[in-house]
Amino acid sequence: MRFPAILALALILPATPGYAQGSKDAPATTAPLAPLTAQALASHRAIYSMTLDRARENAGIVEASGAMLYELIDACESWTTRQRFSLTIRSREGTELETASDYATLESMDGRNLRFSLTQMTQGAVSSRVAGQAELGADGSGTVRYSESETRELPIPPGTLLPNTHTIAALNAARAGQRLLVAPIFDGTSADGAQQTTTVLSPWQGPMPVPEAPSLSTLGSARMRIAFFEPDGEQAGGARTPSYEVSLRYFENGVADDMIMDFGDFTVRAKLVKLEDAPGGC
Repeated sequence: MRFPAILALALILPATPGYAQGSKDAPATTAPLAPLTAQALASHRAIYSMTLDRARENAGIVEASGAMLYELIDACESWTTRQRFSLTIRSREGTELETASDYATLESMDGRNLRFSLTQMTQGAVSSRVAGQAELGADGSGTVRYSESETRELPIPPGTLLPNTHTIAALNAARAGQRLLVAPIFDGTSADGAQQTTTVLSPWQGPMPVPEAPSLSTLGSARMRIAFFEPDGEQAGGARTPSYEVSLRYFENGVADDMIMDFGDFTVRAKLVKLEDAPGGC
């Protein structure tokens, strides 16, 4: 799973670096694990409740609430994804900001092609649209051709991963005992091309009870924190500040059950409340 629709909210709201969610999980497994393939991602629909986790004192935010729907379908040689969310933020003065997003992709399982569409809304009105198609070569380099909001082409740097391809890479890195994955991602949420990401991985965990989604209880998982950097985001002195960060637990089938999204001035928790299988596969 990826979080591009929520990432798009970071384009509306101020962002400063990071918050990591701590956890107490089952002991890490130690046996060697076989790499996951593209078919490991399960077709599913998941609904998440969204609430304010914490806010900086000077942010003036006292409440945030909303919901997110995420759907991933195995379409044989491709994945289709649909992600919709709505979030209402209330300030100390009582002002409310309503945001919503609708994001859809068709991503080839070979990691070479992505069609994408993102519509963002603020206070009920469309605030931006991004759409187009990206094509990558064997080395991860390629071209994105935007059809909205303006027609143009941009190069994609070598080593770039598409969204679901990155999910599999992060899971395999955790299963192999790696603690860090650094790679550009292109997901179609930015009109400026690929974003650099740094993923900090916790040790792989064995199966554990998941009361809200019992079907996940037999699966291994890993917690990770993903930091997104805008293109040309390097700051003076070489320091880099993420535009957005998300902490979450991924299960080996690509389902996430608990997230903390850091927008700088405040963080939002997205908690899995309903998970169901979706038709998919050949």
